[in-house]
Amino acid sequence: MAIVNVSDQSFNTEVEGTGTVLVDFWAPWCGPCKMLAPILEELAADVGDDVKIAKVNVDENPESASRFGVMSIPTLILFKDGQPVDKVVGLNSKENLKNLISKH
Repeated sequence: MAIVNVSDQSFNTEVEGTGTVLVDFWAPWCGPCKMLAPILEELAADVGDDVKIAKVNVDENPESASRFGVMSIPTLILFKDGQPVDKVVGLNSKENLKNLISKH
């Protein structure tokens, strides 16, 4: 499944439905966020349609970032059937992210 860009307006529709969604809170000026982008592309190819990966630009969508207490980026929050179930902050390896997903 392709990575989707999510805004404050589309957050409920894209993330808070059914299924598993990994949300990346990021910004274009963030170095670690840029390093995480290709890892997320690889992860998306590996997990296929089982997990949706969504990206939220915190500069353009401050409501979503504030709502989930995002204080530093990158922050990744795993949602299961619309509820946040896990959270990691900082640059993570593909293996760590796969383990995060498989825990839930």
